[in-house]
Amino acid sequence: MVRVKTNSPLPIVYLNGDFCRLEDASISVLDRGFLFGDGIYEIIPVYRGMPLQPDRHLARLSYGLNAISIEDPLGRDGWTSLITDLIARNGEADVAVYLQVTRGTPDYRDHAFPAHTKPTAFAMCTPLPELKPELTEKGIAAITRADNRWDRCDIKSISLLANVLLRQEAVNAGVAETILYDGDLIAEGSASSVFAVIGGKIITPPDGPEILPGTTRDLVLDLAAADDLTARFAEISRTQLAGADEIWLASSLRELLPVTLLDTRPVGTGKPGPVFRRVYQLYQEHKRRMPEQAA
Repeated sequence: MVRVKTNSPLPIVYLNGDFCRLEDASISVLDRGFLFGDGIYEIIPVYRGMPLQPDRHLARLSYGLNAISIEDPLGRDGWTSLITDLIARNGEADVAVYLQVTRGTPDYRDHAFPAHTKPTAFAMCTPLPELKPELTEKGIAAITRADNRWDRCDIKSISLLANVLLRQEAVNAGVAETILYDGDLIAEGSASSVFAVIGGKIITPPDGPEILPGTTRDLVLDLAAADDLTARFAEISRTQLAGADEIWLASSLRELLPVTLLDTRPVGTGKPGPVFRRVYQLYQEHKRRMPEQAA
């Protein structure tokens, strides 16, 4: 397991303009998110009451809503205010904020978009899971599998069945993640971005419809470049990944993790590499500086 424990949502949630207790929140069975998975979501980590990269997360939320023609029910300022209020109402400083917007609840079921239907907007917090220290000290294991998802993985859709099944393959294999490939090229993990260190250079697959633009991935690239490390977007072949000096996974809640075993074979020396250790340090320093940067 990657997480120390599974954390239940905090008691106060937001639903369609109102704050209420989690057990009192409900939607109609006709909601298109329930019937079709017709919606967009976002998860934002919050440290000491401060969201990490909120602009990037909200920009990705807006992009997804535009891509599937759902009107943004709150807008950038509205979401920002909601996140601040939701954190305060739950009284915890280290949380993951989950945002979800569906196409809403018409009075009938049909595949076509319903006319004049108000989107359903929902938000909740869960305590940030603490990662076991040995995950970064010893690394994690991963497997590779063919990417069988749809062709618009750049949209952060709530329709995640393919990702769920691919992630479960990792669980069934006793490893932490499934890394996906399309033909000869690496795409991403079932719930993470992928980095490889080859010849001392950090590379990660470029944006495109086959992967989700990773907010944590982009922050890692920024931090590496600011530290004069060579980091760039570039295609990674399956052969390159298998022979990489280092492999990392990045995500909002699991942060940055080194893969030291891939398809039962050691990655590099079989231990977290020096480039990972440096970038991981930069990431943690960035988190600690967040209050200073906001001041």
